[in-house]
Amino acid sequence: MSRQYVIGDIHGNYPALMQCFERSPFRPEHDRLIVLGDVCDGYPQVRECVDALISLPNCDFVIGNHDVWALEWARHGVMRDDWLKLGGEGTVRSYGSEGMPQVHINFLADSNSYILEDNRLFVHGGFKPRQPLEQQSLDTFTWDRDLFINAAHQHTVDRSYSFGPYTDIFIGHTTTQAFDSLEPLHVCNVWAIDTGAGWSGKLTIMDVESKAFWQSDLATELYPDEPGRR
Repeated sequence: MSRQYVIGDIHGNYPALMQCFERSPFRPEHDRLIVLGDVCDGYPQVRECVDALISLPNCDFVIGNHDVWALEWARHGVMRDDWLKLGGEGTVRSYGSEGMPQVHINFLADSNSYILEDNRLFVHGGFKPRQPLEQQSLDTFTWDRDLFINAAHQHTVDRSYSFGPYTDIFIGHTTTQAFDSLEPLHVCNVWAIDTGAGWSGKLTIMDVESKAFWQSDLATELYPDEPGRR
């Protein structure tokens, strides 16, 4: 039987992606992978990471804020200073003078703003629990941090509280390193699985059903001479 896996923010960290595949039971030819966005920006192997994801028969990509920035550069040549400082320089280096190929542009552009299946929600940043999903903006889905902050607070009051009608909500964007953890954090019905692969932390892949997870080595060990987003 096929299984579903979800993976956090990759940020151009290709060896971490390969380690997650190798260390987990994920079977590329059988299983489904949901990527929570931000494959771009950070370490300088974005091209290899996108190639690896495109090669998977069953990969669904949820777009992140860094992917939106990278698309602005790939499509229109927009190189914002804040984007370059926050990891965009790694994306530019990865693609070199040729720029991003059309197949990669299509992969990012044709992605999902969120995925809702079997009462599970997959989104890069967050959402407004009291507003229908279809009425919310891409900016909210890619940038929101209030969901996790509110869930972390609510967890200290009532761990059984649910944000929205969902059994599980899987998010990236807000690294667990900011909360002194290199492992996924489960607060209320929210699972935060950006464990810092684009910074100095690790990349995490999780079994959607069992919540078992596997991780890469630290980014600082995989790229000892690269700054990433540190």
